[in-house]
Amino acid sequence: MTKNSFLEDSKSLLVIITLFFSSCLFAQQNQFWRNVQFGGGIGLGFGSGYTDISLAPSAIYNFNEYVALGVGLQYKYLKQRDYYTSHLYGGSAVGLFNPMPEIQLSAELEQLRVNVNLDGSNSNSQDYWNTGLFLGAGYRSGNATIGARYNVLTDKNNIYGSAFMPFIRVYF
Repeated sequence: MTKNSFLEDSKSLLVIITLFFSSCLFAQQNQFWRNVQFGGGIGLGFGSGYTDISLAPSAIYNFNEYVALGVGLQYKYLKQRDYYTSHLYGGSAVGLFNPMPEIQLSAELEQLRVNVNLDGSNSNSQDYWNTGLFLGAGYRSGNATIGARYNVLTDKNNIYGSAFMPFIRVYF
């Protein structure tokens, strides 16, 4: 075997190996994205001098028909005229367990930065972190789940009105 022949065979082998691994990687990427679902929530609330706007996109990865893990982002703007303005933003990690197709159990760890400006003056503002750990259960039909969750870390400084809250979760 000559030196040139060896180099040509090595180049051919390198091309074949590269094509093989890139096709395997592409197949794995396709499989990964087939198991990802996107969803989230949008909220709008308006009243007499009150505004509540929220946006919460999220994504989950379905490991199988029973278990999914995901992450989410959240932003919320609240304003009560002549009283306060508040911005909340942060993220969450969620675990979903479906023991049966119609039942979904969840655990969600949420970390939000809370910025509150009282009375419209910067001297009377508050900035702090709020952590929530929600355990929930719901009825699932197709891509949607309706249920309730409970914040086991609730205390007197909780940003929510109650530790118990209903939810609707949709993933596409």
